[in-house]
Amino acid sequence: MTFIIRPKQRAGTLLALAAGLIAVVALAVAVTAGADSTPVGHLPAGAVSTITTAPNQLVAVALPHAAKKSGLSWRLARRYDSNVVRQISEADVDASVVLVFKVVGRGKTSLVFGLTRGDTSPKALKSATRKIISR
Repeated sequence: MTFIIRPKQRAGTLLALAAGLIAVVALAVAVTAGADSTPVGHLPAGAVSTITTAPNQLVAVALPHAAKKSGLSWRLARRYDSNVVRQISEADVDASVVLVFKVVGRGKTSLVFGLTRGDTSPKALKSATRKIISR
């Protein structure tokens, strides 16, 4: 790739190149950070529910908090199709952790959660699955 920079365009072009480089580095850091999580292994049988929805809708998943000081936390245990849903927020609401997903396309995917001891344990003590069907 060759860049030709004319003298009058130099400052704006260099600023644009720097911004692009920063964006690429930020994306690389985000991808690397996501890859550091310990995968969740075998999942015990758990609750399964199905949600039928449409694009441009929101889906909220509420999972019960573990007992305080237990060190347990809910994690996404399996990959889901980001062409169907994308997570947009997460919050603690009363006795639950609520994850909100935006439906971005048509199709089917499953949101599979495992309750593990911290973010590094591969052993799930409980599981919960929400099957999403977007028509």
